[in-house]
Parts: sequence; C-alpha cells; structure tokens
Amino acid sequence: MNLADTSNRPLTIALCAGEASGDALGAHLIAAIKAHRPDAQFVGIGGPRMKAEGMDSFYDQERLAVRGLTEVFKRLPEIMRIRRGLIHRLTNIHPDVFVGIDAPDFNLGVAEKLKAAGIPTVHYVSPSVWAWRRGRVKKIVRQTDEVLCLFPMEPDLYRQAGGQAQFVGHPLAQTLPLHADKARAREQLRINQNIPVFVLMPGSRVSEIEYMLPLFLHAARLIWQQHENARFLLPLATRATWQLAQIILQQNEFYDLPVQPIRAHADMASTAADAVLVASGTATLEVALCKCPMVISYRISPLTYMWVKRLIKVPYVGLPNILLNKAVAPELLQNDATPQKLADAVCHWYQSPQEVSALQNDFLKLHESLRKDTAALAAEAVLAHTKARL
Repeated sequence: MNLADTSNRPLTIALCAGEASGDALGAHLIAAIKAHRPDAQFVGIGGPRMKAEGMDSFYDQERLAVRGLTEVFKRLPEIMRIRRGLIHRLTNIHPDVFVGIDAPDFNLGVAEKLKAAGIPTVHYVSPSVWAWRRGRVKKIVRQTDEVLCLFPMEPDLYRQAGGQAQFVGHPLAQTLPLHADKARAREQLRINQNIPVFVLMPGSRVSEIEYMLPLFLHAARLIWQQHENARFLLPLATRATWQLAQIILQQNEFYDLPVQPIRAHADMASTAADAVLVASGTATLEVALCKCPMVISYRISPLTYMWVKRLIKVPYVGLPNILLNKAVAPELLQNDATPQKLADAVCHWYQSPQEVSALQNDFLKLHESLRKDTAALAAEAVLAHTKARL
C-alpha cells in the first residue's frame, strides 16, 4: 500500500515497542484508541499483549530487547536490518501516525525517517533526559511531533526546546490500586499468609535473565539459610525469558531452591511479598506502586558501566529514589551487587516493620502524584495527530 491508497483504507496507526514494558503500554494504548475508533488498524512491532489487541507485528519484538553496549554491538547488524525493514514497510503503508513506545535508540531513528516522509510521529515515554544526555532534547524535538511523558518534570524540558510534550501520568499508577491488599494477593497465589515471601525480578529481557538471575538465585540461597520456610516467586514476562529461566533453575546449584516461576503477574507477586529483589528499571516503579520494600540492583559489562557512570547526572538509578529525591530503597550496583549484600539488604526489610511502614507512606504519595487516566490521554494525543482522517 502507498500514500495514494490512504483514503481507501481504515485509520492506520503504526506502533513499535521494543520490550515487555513497552508491550504493556502499547496494549493499553491500542485498547484506548479502539474505544474511540473501533475501525482503526494497528501495524508495526509489538509483543504478545499488543498482538492480542489485534496488532499486526512485522517482526519478533524479542529481537530488539538487548541491554548494554557489548550486547548491542553483537546484535547491531540484525537490529539495523529490522529498523531498515520497518522504515521501508511503514513508508510504503504511510500510516496516519507513528507511535514509538520507549526504546528510544531504535524508535527515534525510525520516527525521524517517517517524519521526513510526511508521517506524524509521537514518542510515548520520554527518554531519561533529566538523568543523562540532556542534550538529546533538541534532537528529539526535531525527530518527533510530540512526546508523551510519564513523569511530571519532563514536559518542560521539551517545551523549552520548542517542542510539544505533555504529562499523561504513568499507566501503572492508574491500573494498580492505591492501597495494596497483601492478604488477597497471597490468597490468589495460594501462598500461606504466615511465611516469608520474597520476589526475584531480574529483568524482562533475555540478556537480563542471563546476567542477573544467577546472582539473584545465589542471594536467594543466603536468604533461605536465614529463613528456612521462605518462598521465592519469579515473575517472567515472555516465553523466551521463561524458557531461559527454566534452564538456569535446573542447574545443580539452584535446582533445590524453593523458587516458583510464574507467568507475568509481577504486580500480584510484589503485593504478596515481604520484599523484592529487583533489577533497576521500570520494574522498580511497579514494586513501589505495590507498596512493597525493595532492594535495587544491576550489573552490566564493565565497559558499559564505565561509560554510563560518566553520563548519569542524578544521584540514584532506581525510579522510586529519583522521583522521591531520596534513597528510600537501597541500590546495590555493579561491584556492590554481591549475593551476600543483596541477601542482607532483603532480610533487613523483613526484620524492620517500622521502616517498611514509613516506606509505604512514601510510596503512596508517589502513587498519587502519578495517577492519571494515562491510556485515554495518550490515545487522545495520538488521535489528534490523525485529525486529517477524523
């Protein structure tokens, strides 16, 4: 299909989400758009949730989910082939709008080419320009027609650069209840109300499972030695991460651990937990909105770490700490991310109910500040860029 055909086809919205968190955002956005325009069709790259909403995904989303410089370099030729292919297909289709969902290193390059071809472009989820590489703002303004921001401090950065941006709230703050029900979550997961429960959240990408899950399992063994009736939950977002986690759990050093993998349901697991061991990223915010204490960790290749450390302009890496502007959750990164330190920090939360109560109050305030009808606001913004077809 080409530009000349657009008047004879349904409203066509292109989206691209590069990982599991973007897939969830995309699925909510598609559902909200369909509430206004049930005739709309959706194409691009998405995961299982977006495809369940009716999206035609041209490529496997998992092929884009990589972490760190070393891993990106290994996969760069494939990623670039996918990007060129996506640009070619979308240029021919000429959708009414392109929405890049997170994954800025991939999506903003796509947006730039499509915008030059006369296709309106929206980027959903601002990159962390307030934390590092703030000079990107001017370039993003050139690449996109609008940026939809999940955090309230972000839109002004784009407006000051002459761009269009709006705060739409964070979808997790809308979908998760303000007050967590730990007892009900345990009932739903069929977990005893009186035993210690800890959650391991090593990340949503295959590369993160490879890098972080063995570390978290070594920490789990140390926790288990202190709390012999403890149970560990391991939420996994995709089939690929599930399959890899099963292989790791069957290794001799881990096979006897009381770890229960579960498909998705990270929010329910976090609500049921006494503490969560979580890799830095969007998941830290999800845990905070479930009002659960956490220990934030991350390990990347030494080369990537040296590069990133020089660029970061904020004192924290965990979103709850950044948004609250204080260290409410411990961060054990790189060389500090040892099994013993992680286990000690998790056990400290379990043994400190007064500190947990104060933390939960902080998390409630954070939740209230981010709570908006995110999907509806994002859908309205996206559809506004298709006004020629409305």
